[in-house]
Amino acid sequence: MGGSQDRLTLASTSPQRRAILEQLRIPFEVAAPSYVEHDLPDLEPAALVRGHAEGKARSVHSEGRVTLGVDTTVALDGRTYGKPPDVEAATRMLHDLSGRTHMVVSGLCLLGPELDLVQHEVTAVTFRPLTAQLLTTYLESGEWEGRAGGYAIQGLGGRLVERIEGDYLNVVGLPGALLLGLLDLHAPGLLQTL
Repeated sequence: MGGSQDRLTLASTSPQRRAILEQLRIPFEVAAPSYVEHDLPDLEPAALVRGHAEGKARSVHSEGRVTLGVDTTVALDGRTYGKPPDVEAATRMLHDLSGRTHMVVSGLCLLGPELDLVQHEVTAVTFRPLTAQLLTTYLESGEWEGRAGGYAIQGLGGRLVERIEGDYLNVVGLPGALLLGLLDLHAPGLLQTL
């Protein structure tokens, strides 16, 4: 692999996704997707995130490149929890998740030469019962802004979590184990950097 395939094109401006690729030492460049997300309320979470991941990847993909699109949502009791638009919505989301186990579902799309894959990953996250003080402290931090489910596990939101089952990086925003497995099979040259 060389030339235009020596780095991944990440169809996202998410700092968390960039940080995960840097942590895994996968060479990449960022391209802001032009895809506009429209959440359909009756769509099953895996189908929703797979569709968004594919839309993001296709919006920036160019021939000869390997392109990654990712989308993440939180699901509980058949309902999806995207990014809260305001503090009131974040408060409702965190109340709903308090003391319960929810699913973090990420869709992943990889496009490239002879490569057109769309898959998803699910991680179970159990929240501690949230006290009024903990909830207030977290909401005042502003960390909930722009975060699916209204929290960031890699930050202060780690205080909200009792345990997880599955890929931690998936909860941060990119299913690392799934991505590594797919690259190992389909674009191993991207994993040659140390």
